[in-house]
Amino acid sequence: MTDDDRGDRRRLVAVVLAVLISQVLLYPGVPDLVVELGAPAGIDAGMWFLVAEFAAFVTFAVVWGAASDALGRRVPLVVAGALGGAAAYAALAAVPRLGLGFPAALLVRVVGGSLTIGAFSLAITMLMDLGGGNGRNMGAAGLAIGLGAAVGSVVGGALADLGAFYPVYAGAVVLAGAGLLAATVDDRTAGERVTNTGAAGDDEAADADTDPDATDGDPGFREVLARARETPGLLVPFAFGFVDRLTAGFFALVGVYYFQDPATFGLSATGAGATLALFFVPFALLQSPFGTLSDRVGRFVPVVVGSIAYGVVTVGVGVAPVYPVAAGLMVLVGVCGALMAPATMALVTDLVDPAARGAAMGAFNVFGSLGFLTGFLVGGGATGAFGYRTAFLVVGGLELAIALALFPAVRAVAPRVDPAAPTGD
Repeated sequence: MTDDDRGDRRRLVAVVLAVLISQVLLYPGVPDLVVELGAPAGIDAGMWFLVAEFAAFVTFAVVWGAASDALGRRVPLVVAGALGGAAAYAALAAVPRLGLGFPAALLVRVVGGSLTIGAFSLAITMLMDLGGGNGRNMGAAGLAIGLGAAVGSVVGGALADLGAFYPVYAGAVVLAGAGLLAATVDDRTAGERVTNTGAAGDDEAADADTDPDATDGDPGFREVLARARETPGLLVPFAFGFVDRLTAGFFALVGVYYFQDPATFGLSATGAGATLALFFVPFALLQSPFGTLSDRVGRFVPVVVGSIAYGVVTVGVGVAPVYPVAAGLMVLVGVCGALMAPATMALVTDLVDPAARGAAMGAFNVFGSLGFLTGFLVGGGATGAFGYRTAFLVVGGLELAIALALFPAVRAVAPRVDPAAPTGD
């Protein structure tokens, strides 16, 4: 990995970090924010507030990715997405002052989500384009995601206790900063630097570098989508990305209400945000070492073992008898998530044609956003109908079911480990 790669990796990590902070800042204060926006109190309004944004993520993630592959440029799109998302946050804060109702707020959330996903997905794709090992680069992405969620949840909770719209204002500022920082990153195309080693060593990277079909200039939009669709095995990491983010979406919605409910633990927004951070901090700090570990031992063990443990511990949080037990289990949820997340994203990089990385990561984020949506809908619906304990059992059980059903498929598609292959600096 060159010095330029290292510098760009730091800046891209900061961009992903800022985008996640801006997004998660709102989560601890959602119960009060939706009321200020004109919705009735209760988990249903919070669910639709989050669903609106992630529906846009699903719709536009692949569009941004394929567009960047076809253009051969990513930086202008990252900047546009981040600055547009910041403007949408400012518009959200203006909804009550303009006398508009909750449906208008949901529309603003859709517009903002369609822009923000471009900045998020393409910043991760730019990390994929760097050298140094797929697992290591995706570990850096995961570090930014987890740390951003941790900072956002803690700071967002504190801001929400000061005022419902304070997290929205802060989110707009942070997202605008992400756009300005992204403008300083060198804009590479995948064809210029096919240097990732991944878990399978240097041979595959060298083959890709000499394969005219992999780097034959800037392919058209339709060709990019076709290459991503035709990649064997991509549905495996997509499936794990779906269920992993399903649980994350579940915690973002149901977890916030669960920890603040007077019938359970009765925490403040600050306390609920700090509890979410118990998950996000280890999730962030362990991403890079676990991503590097997956370069050395392969993707199978981190993905499958991590997912099984993640499902079990998620159920444990929902049946914890007292808060200290639930808090300790939230830490374990973060550790298990850190084990599987970078290996799952790196598996996408291992499998896909370098010229279609933007579309592939966009598709991965589509499945992930569908997972968030499902987590919101299943979690909110199960909680409303059957209570918190049943909701945790359902979501943790889904994670276990996917891991057990797909472990033969992971073994089949994961590249073999070459112990002698370097993993980069």
